[in-house]
Amino acid sequence: MIDSYRHKGLRKKLVESLLEKGITNDNVLKAIGTLPRHFFMDLAFEEKAYQDAPFPIGKNQTISQPYTVAYQSALLDIQKREKVLEIGTGSGYQAAILSLLGARVYTIERHESLYRSSKSLLESLGFTNINFFWKDGYKGLPEYAPFDKILVTAGATSIPDKLIHQLKIGGICVVPIGDKDQQMYKITRIGENEFEQNIYETFRFVPFLSGKE
Repeated sequence: MIDSYRHKGLRKKLVESLLEKGITNDNVLKAIGTLPRHFFMDLAFEEKAYQDAPFPIGKNQTISQPYTVAYQSALLDIQKREKVLEIGTGSGYQAAILSLLGARVYTIERHESLYRSSKSLLESLGFTNINFFWKDGYKGLPEYAPFDKILVTAGATSIPDKLIHQLKIGGICVVPIGDKDQQMYKITRIGENEFEQNIYETFRFVPFLSGKE
């Protein structure tokens, strides 16, 4: 896999466009400017890899729009060594961004083929602080809880109760909620059964489904 000067130049332009759209978290912008997005996409889409748009990756899934990745990552406000659960590995791009931000990543994918391909790719790229699981994301990973942060990369129809109870006190879950379109929720666990909600912009995600395939 080649990351050329041209690719790096296109990434720089992408970062500039994200800044113009209101992404101001320096660490997030640096991670997006560092990570070759074209490594995570089919060769057919390589020329479009640095457009601010989603693209198909198989199994009716997409690699998220860079703005969406940046927006969710900024809301999470990752700190070094935080334990982060990601629901929906997909291409592995978001997991890699979380890793570059310094997180210890636990990522769940329900499609076996995507789980295998993203695991293989990220390991080949030298990501050593990402743990991969082929499981039902609705159940989370109670055996590894509590988590500092949880990120859901698919649209849920309601707040995923099992997941938010896997947060530590003070922990944050970022999850898009809604049917056709979703509003971005930031849920903070403030007590054993107490949660604070903040609601942000509207997005469109693939649906959050239970089970595994």
